[in-house]
Amino acid sequence: VLYNSRNERLNSTLILILLFPSSPPPLQMGVLSSCPPVCQRPPRESISPATLMLIHVACVCAGHNASRDVVTLVKSILFHRRNPLHFHFITDAVANQILSSLFQSWMVPSVQVSFYDADELKSEVSWIPNKHYSGIYGLMKLTLTKALPSDLTKVIVLDTDITFATDIAELWAIFRKFTDKQVIGLVENQSDWYLGNLWKNHKPWPALGRGFNTGVILLYLERLRRIGWEQMWRLTAERELMSMLSTSLADQDIFNAFIKQNPVLVHQLPCFWNVQLSDHTRSEQCYTEVSDLKVIHWNSPKKLRVKNKHVEFFRNLYLTFLEYDGNLLRRELFGCPSQATSESLQGALEELDEDDQCYDFRRERITVHRVHLYFLQYEYTPAGDDTDVTLVAQLSMDRLQMLEAICKHWEGPISLALYMSDAEAQQFLRYAQASEVLKNRKNVGYHIVYKEGQFYPVNLVRNVALRNANTPYVFLADVDFLPMYGLYDYLRKSVVQLDMAHTKKALVVPAFETLRYRLSFPKSKAELLSMLDMGTLYTFRYHVWTKGHAPTNYAKWRTATTPYKVEWEADFEPYVVVKRDCPEYDQRFVGFGWNKVSHIMELDAQEYDLMVLPNAFMIHMPHAPSFDISKFRSSPGYRYCLQTLKEEFHQDLSRKYGAAALKYLTAQRNI
Repeated sequence: VLYNSRNERLNSTLILILLFPSSPPPLQMGVLSSCPPVCQRPPRESISPATLMLIHVACVCAGHNASRDVVTLVKSILFHRRNPLHFHFITDAVANQILSSLFQSWMVPSVQVSFYDADELKSEVSWIPNKHYSGIYGLMKLTLTKALPSDLTKVIVLDTDITFATDIAELWAIFRKFTDKQVIGLVENQSDWYLGNLWKNHKPWPALGRGFNTGVILLYLERLRRIGWEQMWRLTAERELMSMLSTSLADQDIFNAFIKQNPVLVHQLPCFWNVQLSDHTRSEQCYTEVSDLKVIHWNSPKKLRVKNKHVEFFRNLYLTFLEYDGNLLRRELFGCPSQATSESLQGALEELDEDDQCYDFRRERITVHRVHLYFLQYEYTPAGDDTDVTLVAQLSMDRLQMLEAICKHWEGPISLALYMSDAEAQQFLRYAQASEVLKNRKNVGYHIVYKEGQFYPVNLVRNVALRNANTPYVFLADVDFLPMYGLYDYLRKSVVQLDMAHTKKALVVPAFETLRYRLSFPKSKAELLSMLDMGTLYTFRYHVWTKGHAPTNYAKWRTATTPYKVEWEADFEPYVVVKRDCPEYDQRFVGFGWNKVSHIMELDAQEYDLMVLPNAFMIHMPHAPSFDISKFRSSPGYRYCLQTLKEEFHQDLSRKYGAAALKYLTAQRNI
């Protein structure tokens, strides 16, 4: 606002200063290096030194279900945070595989992740009988002074069923309020458990007053080590177990017994840092308005069904992060590129020409998609004879209805990659948990590839399913096909008969299709041939794309009793059984067109023999056309780019395999 010398208003100007959070510089074990000159910015008052403080968070996470839960926790933290973070996960082998893959593909700026083997810590707590559903992993927070790096001074410890409603830096700042003697920060327990009045003869472990809940803990590791924490909690547990015989609430009982003996060591946190929504809680007395809340703790196996007058608010908060698009959390914090964006990826992006008509296709090839392996419980026991075969396929939400039928037709292991958004993944979870067929099948590995970009990265998704097959052989199929009954056993026998272990063979499973949504599925080859003659079944795509399967030689297959070899021809794209270490699919092909053709071409280039199985078949079930095939048919630009990618693939094949690959280019030009 401008005034003249007589204090009369002359003009008004509104100046908006937009302060965007920029990315933190690369991190090395908590040390912040300076930004390179190219991205240095003048200091801003909005970014204080505290903003750059590295916050350490620890979680114990074991198994498939906990690995899913912890993702929602991490999303809620990332959504609100303005600081670099270092997550420390104490994991079993399952959670390690899932979370290491997830964070590596997530590429969140200014986030470090470290893993610690829970198996190495089991001996520290396995001597403690525990009745809590968390089992031995529910006791492992007691071992953190030993498990975490010796130079780590402080850490926030969280259960996996926590949701943050504020910046975790506010919780970290409470460490500054500790007195010189305080080593543990906890919220008072909001149930009557430790008062011992929940039922007749209820005898809980000793606790200070109402006791404390260990879903959220501030651990001053440096001080805990100094006072001999490891020996102190052990002596406490040994003493109490003489009368209590076992823990009922895992580590929480031991923490409380320790605090009862050493109350000066605890710093009581305000209760809104751990609003506990289990049965028998008095959490509503903890806050006046829901806007006061900082952390919601769903500490009940019943999760969202607990009783609370604000449960709808809590449920919506939880569901927000459960279905939140994790790609949005990749944003940089302070403007400088972080180590999450690798140099090779950055270089590949810079090499792309944005004026190229096929820029979007080329960018898709180098897009890094988040991957959550083994989204559901998975159990697989290897066959002892090294002949086992995994059915490998990919799908999106619109093919979900095929899963139950495939499981009924194929009893062997299955590796499925599902291309979905975060919200769709939760819909799939509910679908699978409600299906009697799916929830009783534990040998199906479901791997979520999260949506990003405008194309369906079909070959990338296929490769995720292929890489995570756990058998010597794989049956590379599509999810809209039903295998014949008994195909699993037949393929295992064929692997032996054709000496697949010592030869390079690709076993072709002949493909057929029906236009009927309801089909009386043939139980034998003879029945299938009869249905072919009656026009109930057809050879696959005979009316729109004959070349795709013509080399299978269906006329010969009708009377064949032994496997027969066929030669590669242009555009051949059969469904095959090969060794698991076969070439991967070429990820430049996205959406519709040439995604399987290019793979079969490379198998041929590597001199795989294509052997058609005489007593095997699969049938394609009808469905609405995909969005990608519609784009292919309607967009000249799409078809032009696909042709360009084909030509580049041929060139790359020639460089890789030399003169032997010239036949593919010749065959393509003769079409």
